[in-house]
Amino acid sequence: MHSIILLLHSLVRYFVLFFLLVVVVRAFMGWQGRSSFSKRDDQLSLWLFMFTHMQLLLGLVLFVVSPVVIFSKAAMADRVARYWLVEHNTAMILAIVLITIARVTMKKMTDHTAKFRRLFIFNAIALLIIVVMIVQSQRGFFSLSM
Repeated sequence: MHSIILLLHSLVRYFVLFFLLVVVVRAFMGWQGRSSFSKRDDQLSLWLFMFTHMQLLLGLVLFVVSPVVIFSKAAMADRVARYWLVEHNTAMILAIVLITIARVTMKKMTDHTAKFRRLFIFNAIALLIIVVMIVQSQRGFFSLSM
């Protein structure tokens, strides 16, 4: 079960990154160009929201079933265990909260420029957090040696 959930979590990551990049770029262009907020912009934001929350659910299951996550005092002394137990989870939940706030508060706005600005700022910060955490995980093609 762990390996299947881990595979799904790894695959959904790319959907999250794809939609996050698209939303950030479109939001920036719409904000700077003072464009009209279209149904497509709303749908892209919704897809980002859905994939992000799917990723959250998969991550919560992984947190419970993963052999890497160690609930002990010694885990805080181990850099890898601490990363998966505390740092990764905290940062990713913060990114998901930012994406959620952007989506929910944008829906209540009537000004198109304000919608784009809200989506850009919150999602760009979330993207930065996610990329930093992926790099720190030292996995896949995003990893850098530390």
